[in-house]
Parts: sequence; C-alpha cells; structure tokens
Amino acid sequence: MASPSHREETAMSDHRRLGRELDLFDTDPLMGAGLPYWLPDGAVVRHTLEEYVREAERVGGYRHVYSPVLGKRELYEISGHWDHYSEDMFPPMELGSEQVVLRPSLCPHHALIYRSRSHSYRELPLRMAELGGMYRSELSGVLGGLTRVRAIQLNDAHIFCTLEQAVDEARAALDLIRRAYADLGIRAARYRLSLPGEGNKYVADPDLWKRATALLEQVLDGIEYEAVEGEAAFYGPKIDVQITDRAGRESTLSTVQIDFHQPERFDLHYIGADGAKHRPVMVHRSIIGSVERAVAHLIEEHGGAFPAWLAPVQLVVLPVSEEQYAQADQVVRRALGLGLRAELAAPEHGTLGARIRAARLAPYVAVIGAREADGDLTAVRLRDGRKPGAVPVEELLHRVRSVVETRGAELWAAA
Repeated sequence: MASPSHREETAMSDHRRLGRELDLFDTDPLMGAGLPYWLPDGAVVRHTLEEYVREAERVGGYRHVYSPVLGKRELYEISGHWDHYSEDMFPPMELGSEQVVLRPSLCPHHALIYRSRSHSYRELPLRMAELGGMYRSELSGVLGGLTRVRAIQLNDAHIFCTLEQAVDEARAALDLIRRAYADLGIRAARYRLSLPGEGNKYVADPDLWKRATALLEQVLDGIEYEAVEGEAAFYGPKIDVQITDRAGRESTLSTVQIDFHQPERFDLHYIGADGAKHRPVMVHRSIIGSVERAVAHLIEEHGGAFPAWLAPVQLVVLPVSEEQYAQADQVVRRALGLGLRAELAAPEHGTLGARIRAARLAPYVAVIGAREADGDLTAVRLRDGRKPGAVPVEELLHRVRSVVETRGAELWAAA
C-alpha cells in the first residue's frame, strides 16, 4: 500500500475533521458560523487546560478576576479600540440612552479594575489575570473550526508595574509560556517582534513606540527573533510566539506586550516612595492565547492522542465478559476517587478486540479477565503499543496518577 501523501496526512490531522470525529466540538447553523460548541470530551480538554493555566498563573503570583463581556461604547473610545479597531467589533446595542458593545479585548476592563483602587509602589508589580470571553466580528470567509471564531475565551493577564520592573515582568511571562509549551507538547516555530506599519491603524505617538520597542528588545536579548512591521497591536509593539500547523501555516498563539498608551488614556497611577503620583507600565501577556486556538493546535499536534494529563479519558477498563463486570466497575470507581478520568467499556459494546480499538487514544487500557479478577490484577495496554502485562490494580492506579500529576511524558517509567 502506498504511503499517504503530505496533503493526505495534513487532511487527516486537520483539527476540524479530528475534532468532529473524536466528539470534541461541533457547530450548528442555528448557533451561527464561528460559534462552535464543546461536546463532553472537548469540554474536559478545555477545562483541564484552563485549570492548568490558572494554577500556573497562581504560582506565578497572579490574582484572578472576572469582568463583564459588555462595556459602554465610551469605554472603548477611551481605550482607543473604537478609533483603531471598530471594524473588528460587533455593532453597538441600544439600551435606552446608552450604547453597549461586546468587548473585543479584556485590557480596558482590567485598566478600570486597577483604577478602582489606590495603589502604592509597594504593591507593584500587580499581576491581574482572567480567562474571559471576548468577541470579534470576523467575516464568514475567514472562519474555520476553532482557529478563527467570533466568540473567544482568552487567557489574558495584565501586569501593572514600574518602568524599572517592566523588562523583568515581560521576561517572566516568556518563561511561563516556555514552561507551558513543554508541558503541552507545543513547539514554538519562531519569536517575532511585531512592529507598526504604515497607515493610521496605529496610535500616533512616536515616543511611545520607541520606548516600548526598546524594552521588548531587552526582553528578547539572547533569543533569536525576527522583527516584522505591520503586526503590532494598535497601541504598542509586542512579542508574538508563532506556531505552525501540519500544513505549514503560521499563526500567533502567545503574546507579550509593553503598553504605555492605555495607562495614559485611563489616567492610571500609583503613589511612589516620594509620595507623588507616577504612571505605571501595563504589560499584557497571554500564555496560550485563546483557548480555542490552543485546543485546535493541540488536536493537530497530537492527532487526538493528548498527553495523559490532558486526555479526555485517561483509563479505559474492559471486562472480558459479564462475569468481570463488577470487578471492572470497582476499578473505575477507585480511579475516579483518585481524581482520574476513567470509563468502563462493557461487553455489550462489542467484542474485546473492538473495544480495545475503540479505546486506542486512551493512554491506558486495563483488561480484566477471570485470572485478573481472582487476583485483583489487570492486564495493561499502553497507547504506544506496549503491554506491561498483568499488574496489581493498586500499582496501575498509582502509576497513572503519578504520570497525570507530574504531567509526565513517559507512560510507564521503570519502577
């Protein structure tokens, strides 16, 4: 049989096809284009990814907030979005004498949260994070799967700090991104310093661009990167971490930005050691960008065979016959009690071979026959094809839990 061509392999690994085949997500015309919904297994992947990011941020000194997905038009006029970004925003909705808008980003809301309280230099850096919804009025022709959507769940954070702290905070954000990529099995294709281009898309403040770019160049010192014009945010330059899909298409997943514009627009300040008001610097950063794009990339990168800690189902237990059903069910219950995601594939779901094939993407499969049931054992099969053989159930559960908790890449390390 001839090996599949690159084009065929690309089509087979396309997240839109895999996502539907694996019951991760789907769409419905009544919901609308660019508005996918998550099925239970996809929801597990999304939830696990979100919890991972929240915990990484907590350890990194971030505090989490929630903010509304709507804002008055005036808010986005102050932030500059209305002048520079309104073509990508949904039209305002009339509410009495006011106009409200679905937000295109979270940063104006976080600026307001910072402004709502007074701050001392002793509190800085103040790291504020949120996994929140935002909305982009994308044209139908560019929408696709999870990579280009109209409702976006963004892993966003804003660090309010002194000028002297900005470079270190941006570097720490890049370190967070690198660690997340290692845990998720994501490879960065390149680092890009995104600079402004021609036209009136960008804030007209040469000094702002010069200062912010100089700081980001310090952040990138020692890292190979490419400076590209025309890719900056409208309010400032940014570091983009680029990824490529199986077709070789490049996109941005993670970003780090240094912003002097919005602290000025929102009149943000802190009280310095001299007792006077000073303007903070606003560092924007996103570890995994939008959850949708991150999951799309993970689907393609792993072909649906997610790392064990991220897999929708981590352990599938198969009784050979009805006689072992109760034993298998007990193993599933023990696994669930340990915080693992486990399922039972009962004999009525098909032959043993058919059930093993159906569980091919699960990191661990445990087969329980008469001999195993008598000795509280299970015949283990790993997703990579290895068969460690019959092991005590307690040992299997301990090994699986250890791999999941440490986010290990090796499914069956030497004891």
